[in-house]
Amino acid sequence: MHLNPYMIIGSAVVGLLVGVTGAGGGALMTPMLILIFGVTPSSAISSDLVAAVLMRPFGAAVHLRKGTVNMRLVGLMVIGSVPMAFLGSYLLHLLGSGGAADQTHVEIALGSALLVGAAAMVIRYVLDRRSGQQRLGTITDVVVRPIPTIAIGIVGGLIVGLTSVGSGSLMIVLLLFVYPLIGANQLVGTDLTQAVPLTAAAALGALTFGHVVFAVTASVAIGSVPAVLVGSFLSSRAPDRYIRPVITYVIFASGLKYVGVPTTPLGITLAAVAVGGLSFWLVRAQPWRRGLPAARAAVAARPDGQAQVPAPVTVPLNEAAVPRESQGPPGRGLD
Repeated sequence: MHLNPYMIIGSAVVGLLVGVTGAGGGALMTPMLILIFGVTPSSAISSDLVAAVLMRPFGAAVHLRKGTVNMRLVGLMVIGSVPMAFLGSYLLHLLGSGGAADQTHVEIALGSALLVGAAAMVIRYVLDRRSGQQRLGTITDVVVRPIPTIAIGIVGGLIVGLTSVGSGSLMIVLLLFVYPLIGANQLVGTDLTQAVPLTAAAALGALTFGHVVFAVTASVAIGSVPAVLVGSFLSSRAPDRYIRPVITYVIFASGLKYVGVPTTPLGITLAAVAVGGLSFWLVRAQPWRRGLPAARAAVAARPDGQAQVPAPVTVPLNEAAVPRESQGPPGRGLD
């Protein structure tokens, strides 16, 4: 088994992004392994799933310690996700056991999952913007809906087992639809915790059906696990509003590539999306308005470049000032 130092560095970058934003694990790691390091799709998916088993428990442990995990929701999702993760791993084995044609089928399935994940991240952003501060429901406030929750586990487990994508980006959006008032911390904590048994089941299926490349798994784990910890500590300071759109854009681009979009239409589509997204941000953020206070202060500055400040008020201490201070209406003199 030979470790790849470049793969370790790339995995560290992805792990840092995952720790900071809580999204994009499989959706970034698997395309990196395929496009940059030439790992076959089925092996990349399986190896990433096994490495993810080492990453998932850290975020879940933090939320369990804070008490922001709804264990009943976790249990219901696991009922659906764990068996379907095994089924997804088996389907991956069937799709990827042949030659190049079968690997193409895996790439199409992966690309479809990436596009769904990118759309889910956009939907999550829209829902968060619309809800504002209204999603404040605590664990005790959530009215559990068993059938839809198990259905979320079924859909997420199958997609994760087949493509390694969706345990964060897709399932968290499905939870938002079913439980629109759940608080943000409870939402993330519950999703991270249910992802632990889900990923473990998918990884066990990958090990059973023999797609794992242990050198790839070790390189990914060595690079990503420490980076996830660092990213978790930095998450409160990092500019998530800038990083998350970039991750969504990369996932979207990878998805289009895998479903077979030709190079020229792919470039035109990505350029159009980039221009549209930048225009939307400029219209909403209007960053040029942030410089107005500074400009006004500059106008008020003196010619020598020093800002005008009020002249300090001096209190006279000489004897001539005392009679002035004592003058006033009758009855208002000094005691």
